[in-house]
Amino acid sequence: MNQIIYRGLTVLLLVSNVCRIYGQNDQRIPQEKDMAAYLLAYFKDESHGLYFALSRDGYTFTDINSGQPIIAGDSIAEQKGIRDPYIMRGMDGYFYMAMTDLHIYAKQAGYRTTEWERDGKEFGWGNNKNIVLMKSKDLLHWSHALLRVDQAFPGWEDIGCAWAPQLFYEDTTGKMMIYFTLRFRNGLSQLYYAFLDPTFSRLEAAPKLLFQYPKYNKAYIDGDITKVGDSYHLFYVSHDGTAGIKQAVSDSLRGGYQYDPAWYDPEEHACEAPHIWKRIGEDKWVLMYDVYGITPHNFGFSETTDFKTFTSIGRFNEGKMKTTNFQSPKHGSVIHLTKTEADRLENYWKRND
Repeated sequence: MNQIIYRGLTVLLLVSNVCRIYGQNDQRIPQEKDMAAYLLAYFKDESHGLYFALSRDGYTFTDINSGQPIIAGDSIAEQKGIRDPYIMRGMDGYFYMAMTDLHIYAKQAGYRTTEWERDGKEFGWGNNKNIVLMKSKDLLHWSHALLRVDQAFPGWEDIGCAWAPQLFYEDTTGKMMIYFTLRFRNGLSQLYYAFLDPTFSRLEAAPKLLFQYPKYNKAYIDGDITKVGDSYHLFYVSHDGTAGIKQAVSDSLRGGYQYDPAWYDPEEHACEAPHIWKRIGEDKWVLMYDVYGITPHNFGFSETTDFKTFTSIGRFNEGKMKTTNFQSPKHGSVIHLTKTEADRLENYWKRND
């Protein structure tokens, strides 16, 4: 079994004979009352690597590796760079991640001789074929697989992109759903979903359209689903005008999302990568988004208690939300950690400084 060592972090490149990854095991899954910290996973355009930052209060975040990647993109991605990291806690005691396999500056970095992997006129901006999948018991040691979406099923050879993958555990079936932005050649970007097999490396069936945007010839990307009560809230990026955040709600995970024309971000500038996370011990959720239409780009934040009214709390280092040792994060996601998990992660990287 091949291994990559990066700053003391072992990444196992191939996992075989993985059993029961979606089911319960003997370890009790921590509940919200057990949580004491927040983990932010993000990337940076400069390196196309994976970064982690911790917060004990949900307002001030500190990068665990002093603003340096914990995993280099060229060690896990076919295009030598990752984007859009999504992290979640599984129902089996493991942590799961999904990322875009794409380096938008690979030519400048010397990884390829062309701007894109394939012809840009035919396959569009930033075309790619892969999704990077990772799994860990302790947030330190990660298994790794490349999901070749273009090779998964006949007729999918000409996909133009597979971007911003996210995961959702479907409790009624015990299966892991993956949903992501997909287009064929240089066509319309839309949200698709499929289910992963128990090895967490292959799709069980061809992806299906998740949400039908009511305005034809309008792209939409970067889906994020949160279940609140019996409703599923899908936040996504609409390109109906300046790129911004909209919401659609359904009583089913797999579809039926109702279009809402309202904009849910307060930004005058283009933003993308919406992600909802909950404040521990409060009936309050945070909508986080990547404000890429400003220089330098930044994360913006709004809070809600009802998913209807959102109150802006500003951007990183411009309001309540702070960073201590990093800046200009891109397309992130947040999960809760127990104190033990946060301490272990923080202490591990202190030892490897």
